[in-house]
Amino acid sequence: MSDLDSRAASPVRIRHFSRSLPMSLLRAREAVMRHFRPALRRHGMTEQQWRVLRALMTRPGMEVSELAEATFLLGPSVSRILRDLEGLDLITRRQDKADQRRSIIALSSRGEELIERVSPQSEAIYAEITRRFGAQKLAELQAMLRELESVLSEGPAIEGVETRD
Repeated sequence: MSDLDSRAASPVRIRHFSRSLPMSLLRAREAVMRHFRPALRRHGMTEQQWRVLRALMTRPGMEVSELAEATFLLGPSVSRILRDLEGLDLITRRQDKADQRRSIIALSSRGEELIERVSPQSEAIYAEITRRFGAQKLAELQAMLRELESVLSEGPAIEGVETRD
């Protein structure tokens, strides 16, 4: 058996679970979010509700599917979250003038007030993360994550890549 044949016949060794990129990203996300969750809970917010409110801060109104895409939440989850936020009077919903089938979601004045109350706590947490990790390293990390996202967003999804020569 040639060297090439023995390599092709040997099983592929998968990297150790601790070195899995998806798990490393999830662990880092969890390490960050454990600092934000208590502040959100004090204001009666879930992470997902806050994510929707933060996304709505960026534009005066968003269509539901745009909101799902911006927040990386599934459509049914966004619908449930919007129902809850609307019940809390934190958002408004209006029909799109150009297409009556579409709803445009925006922050209500009460939603804007909530963001104003939570923002100082959020910024204090960011300041502490920056102090602990370092401003330069945090900026580099964010740039690297944007670059990774950009590179992996280009072209088709990487599926079963052939490993034989």
